[in-house]
Amino acid sequence: MTLIDRSFKEKIILVGVVFPSSTLGEVEESLDELGLLVDTAGAEVVGRVVQRRSDPDAATYVGKGKAEELHSLSETLDVDTVVFDDELTPAQQRNLEKILGRTAIDRTAVILDIFAQNASTMEGKTQVELALLTYRLPRLRGKGKSLSQQVGRIGTRGPGETKLEEDRRRLLARIARLKSDLKELSGTRKVQRKARIKSRVASVSLVGYTNSGKSTLLNALTNADVFVANKLFATLDPRTRRLELPGGEAILCSDTVGFVRKLPHQLVEAFRSTLEVVAESDLLCNVVDASGSDIEGRMQAVRSVLEEIDAGNVDEILVFNKIDRLSESELSALRMRHPDAVFVSALERRGLGDLLEAVSSRLRAMARVIDLLIPYDRGDVLAMLHREGEVIFQREVEGGFRVKARLEGASLGMFDEYQLTST
Repeated sequence: MTLIDRSFKEKIILVGVVFPSSTLGEVEESLDELGLLVDTAGAEVVGRVVQRRSDPDAATYVGKGKAEELHSLSETLDVDTVVFDDELTPAQQRNLEKILGRTAIDRTAVILDIFAQNASTMEGKTQVELALLTYRLPRLRGKGKSLSQQVGRIGTRGPGETKLEEDRRRLLARIARLKSDLKELSGTRKVQRKARIKSRVASVSLVGYTNSGKSTLLNALTNADVFVANKLFATLDPRTRRLELPGGEAILCSDTVGFVRKLPHQLVEAFRSTLEVVAESDLLCNVVDASGSDIEGRMQAVRSVLEEIDAGNVDEILVFNKIDRLSESELSALRMRHPDAVFVSALERRGLGDLLEAVSSRLRAMARVIDLLIPYDRGDVLAMLHREGEVIFQREVEGGFRVKARLEGASLGMFDEYQLTST
C-alpha cells in the first residue's frame, strides 16, 4: 500500500511557497530535503518551482494562475506528479489535479510512502497502514454521478449505498481494527517496560534527525548488527541492545525512528506506542549529523517532535556524530558553539569512550542520594543496598548502620522505612 507508483520511475516537480513567516533560504533548504525524500521513495525530481505569497490560496494553495503555469511546465517536462512541500487540504488537492491534469500530492504523502516501503515488523506495518488510511479517509472521492454521495433530497432517497459511502465505511472499519491491533501490541510493550522497571535497568534512547547515524552508533556502542543504510528513514522499528558502561553497569540502549521537519501528525499518532520508549527513557542521546546543513534547524525539528510525544522533559546529552567529515577548524567552531556536547564518529569509532563516560556520569547524577539507618539484624537489607545502588558512606552507629547511598528512582521505594533524610 503506497502512494507513489513504482511500476516505472515517476518524474516529479517540487513546489515550495515563501510566506512572510519564512525565508527563501529556508524554503530552498526544505525543498532540498523534499528532493531527498522523493529520491528515497523511488522517483526522480526533474524541476522545482518556488513562489512568494502572503497566504495560501484556499482553493489551490498556490493560486489558479500559478497552478496553470505548473500545468504548462508539467506538459513540457512530461511530469507524472507534482509534489508540494506543505500539506494540502483534500479540496486543494482535488482542484489542483483538475488544473494540472495529473497527480498532486504533498510532503506528507511522500513520507508516508517511504514508511510504507520500509516497515518490516507486524507493528511497524500496522502503524504505517493506520497512518496511510487516516490520511486517505478525508481524500476519498468518487468519479462522476454514480459515485457521488446521497444528499437526502426528494428523488434521491432510496435503498442501498453509493460506492463512495461503501469505501468510507470499509475504511473506517479497517482503521478501527488497526487501532485495536495496536492497542494489543501496546499492551505487550507495557508488560515489557514493567519488567524492565522491575529489574531496575536504566534505559537510554538514541533520538535525532533521520540519517544522523543513530543505527551506526548503536552498532558501534553495543557490537550489534542493526541494519544501516545511507538513506532517510532506514530504521522504523526501535531496536534495543544491552550496553555496558565504564563502571560495569549494564543499561539498555534503544535506536528509534528518525525525525524530520514537518513530520506528519498521522505518523506521530500511529507511532505513539513505539515512541513511548523515548518518553519513558531515563536519558536521551540526541544524535546530530555534524556535517549536515542547517544543524540548528534540524535540532529544532527534533525538539518539536519530542515535545509532541511528551518527551520534552527527558534529560538529554547532545551528541554530534560524523565528525570524520569535518575539518579541524569546522570541528573547533562546533565545539565552541556547543561546549557541553559530545563529539563522535560512529563510523571510525572515535569519541565513543567520551560518550560512554558522559552517559554514565549523567545517570549517576540523576540518581538521588539518601540517608539510611539500617538495623544490625537486617544484613539482608544492607546487602541489597550494595547491589541496587552506589554506597557513598557507611559506618556503625547506635542502633545499626548509617549509610548514604545513591539510588535510581526504581530502587528508592525499597528502602523507604529506613530513610532518614534525602539530599
